[in-house]
Amino acid sequence: MAKSSSLVTKVLVQRRRRVHRSRRSPTKPERAAAADTFGSLAGCPSSPEYPVVPDLDDCVVDTAVDDAPVVAAEAAGRRASDETLAVHAGEKLGSGAAETDSIATPIVSGTTHWFRDSADLIAFREGWRRSFEYGRYGNPTVKVLEEKISALERAEATLVTSSGMNAIVATLLALVPPGGHVVVTADCYSEARAFIHDKLSKMGITSTFVDLDDDMEALESVLDEDEVTMFYADSMTNPHLKVVDVARVAELCHRRGALVCIDSTLASPINQKPLALGADVVLHSATKYIAGHHDVIAGCVSGSEALISRIRAWHHDLGGAISPNAAYMIIRGLKTLALRVEAQNRTALRMARLLEKHPKIERVYYPGLESSPWHGVATRQMAGAGGVVSFEVASDMRGVMRFVDALELPLIATSLGGCESLVQQPAVMSYWGKSEEEKAKNGIKDNFVRFSFGIEKFEDLRDDILQALEKI
Repeated sequence: MAKSSSLVTKVLVQRRRRVHRSRRSPTKPERAAAADTFGSLAGCPSSPEYPVVPDLDDCVVDTAVDDAPVVAAEAAGRRASDETLAVHAGEKLGSGAAETDSIATPIVSGTTHWFRDSADLIAFREGWRRSFEYGRYGNPTVKVLEEKISALERAEATLVTSSGMNAIVATLLALVPPGGHVVVTADCYSEARAFIHDKLSKMGITSTFVDLDDDMEALESVLDEDEVTMFYADSMTNPHLKVVDVARVAELCHRRGALVCIDSTLASPINQKPLALGADVVLHSATKYIAGHHDVIAGCVSGSEALISRIRAWHHDLGGAISPNAAYMIIRGLKTLALRVEAQNRTALRMARLLEKHPKIERVYYPGLESSPWHGVATRQMAGAGGVVSFEVASDMRGVMRFVDALELPLIATSLGGCESLVQQPAVMSYWGKSEEEKAKNGIKDNFVRFSFGIEKFEDLRDDILQALEKI
């Protein structure tokens, strides 16, 4: 019994040593090297630089990482699934930025991090020791979130920001120089479209808006005629749920030296991985599916370490840092991302099929339907078609308002991707007060409805929608 107890104690000590590391001063060689730099501090970076997110090699867990436990799947060389990565990446399967034996990632609220001495500081500045300096440049809790998203996106690095729009602005400012040219899909996020058209133009950046509804001819034409810096698109689009053929776009753009940026918010990292399809950067409004609970605003951008470093430098100047508390809430929300999205995929597809056959529905927009013009490309590049379904009701504006008002479960609200189902009639929400010409240009009819399905039971949502349709 004594031998057994001794063994248990030894194992516990070893485990504790692997997980918990106290702050240390640099070793003698590190101190010596640091001392040599005191005479030439000009060689130090002018702004804080932080270690790269470990390359997960397409999410094959590196068993050589000291903090990563060796599990059967790793020993067999299998890729960790999205379900597993959503729970463990950045924590158990990452470098453990927070370095604690707590199961829950701690919220590190301190804005300033201290150094033991000058040599310790130089070791950090020269990249010999991993640490943090100031909250606007990085935070241990936020770093865990960034590593988790990187794992899900198969990315080298991720930057988490205070909002999706902040991620969009930082990305465009960092990657498109004055004199650059952006090709944008006409139905991208309206605020991104306005920023590109109204703000970037004042910086000497030109833009061309194209419609990829039919084929790639419009994009090819622009690429042939002008030197394009970036192609920017939403896939899927909101609210018509069009799907861009990311692999084909990447092939065309890279052949001519243009970057490809995809806003994948409506797809989520579970349903679509643009980087694996050839995109250079992928954006999300993390407020939506990634956080998943309608209680935090955030954005993120993922890609190569080289590109994200450029975006991070602009982000530091813009000051769009996310709070550690918000980062923690997203980490907690991410644990159930795969479960939530899979449930939303199932509900949305079943509901789209039901609505497509209903006599009071004129048209359904959902790439999961075989009748959708985007079904083919969605099948090739997506694991699921998402939780948003749009449709046109066989009625006028007031008839559709009666339908919406008769619904009992969904909330009339903007946004999407959360646990609660949401419904909106764009003509009386985001497009209220807009001219008929502008509505027609964006495909918004008075009888158009966008439904974002949550995780409620399908049968409950089905019965609610059917009873509401009877009110028309």
